[in-house]
Amino acid sequence: MGSKRARGGGGGGLNVPRWAWLLPCAFLPVVLLNLAIAWLGDTHVNPLSFSYLEAKVGALSAYAAHRPSCLVNGHEPLEPLIDAAERRHRLPAGLLRALVKVESESRVHRISPVGAMGPGQLMPTTAAMLGVEDPFDPAPAIDASARYLAEQLRRFRDVRLAVAAYNAGPGAVNGRVPRNGETEFYVPKVLAAWEHTRPAAPVVVAARTAPRATTPRSAPAVKPAAPPKPVLAAKPAAPPKPVLAAKPAAPPKPAPAAKPRSTLAEKSPARAPVSTKPAVTKPAARTKPPASADAQPKPSSASARRG
Repeated sequence: MGSKRARGGGGGGLNVPRWAWLLPCAFLPVVLLNLAIAWLGDTHVNPLSFSYLEAKVGALSAYAAHRPSCLVNGHEPLEPLIDAAERRHRLPAGLLRALVKVESESRVHRISPVGAMGPGQLMPTTAAMLGVEDPFDPAPAIDASARYLAEQLRRFRDVRLAVAAYNAGPGAVNGRVPRNGETEFYVPKVLAAWEHTRPAAPVVVAARTAPRATTPRSAPAVKPAAPPKPVLAAKPAAPPKPVLAAKPAAPPKPAPAAKPRSTLAEKSPARAPVSTKPAVTKPAARTKPPASADAQPKPSSASARRG
């Protein structure tokens, strides 16, 4: 029994299995990767995060390839590049600037905790799809972000859904903003920033015309008044002609008495009324037999008186 105690307490330390020493070796690369992303990308990353490891490695490799040329040549200002990209791809004025401000706070070398890169925070797969070789180069990166956002606007025809598709991918947007713990907060931030970056509507104000300064004008020279013309003496009025006495009017002639006109009824005798009785036909007279030749005519009374 004493020997067992001696053996157990003889080590004097904690017995750690050999496989446990391999855990720090497995976590160390992940921790170093996350710390590099946080330091170079100016972001906050959990050192023990095992998510998006491939995207983070791609972002660090792209940063390492870009940084030497950046130290020598520098970068162009972002504002002219953003305005030109908005006009080129017909985006609403100020929308791309608001998106870049929310995505990267307008920083060119920003790397997100999930491995998105550049001012528009393009994922390595998205940058390769859009043909961007260096996502940290402002000119091609901003142009690619504008193209991708314009494509989502044409697809969804809604600013909210297009911004949501830019953040979560078009496959996650099914007619509404997806609720994945990030996009539902991302969209209101972009729209709130857009209220400050969009140009203000022109306010039409009636301009007040300042009163013109009136210069005193010299009074026109007064012409001397013409001398008054002499007044001619009025001719004496002609005496009035004597008024002739009016002749007495002739007495009116008496009008001739009108003769009584005889009416047609008085001149023409009255006609007997025509009887309307039917006419009576008389019987025909009998014819006498002719006289004989022996019979002599009787002498008329006139011839007897002459003889």
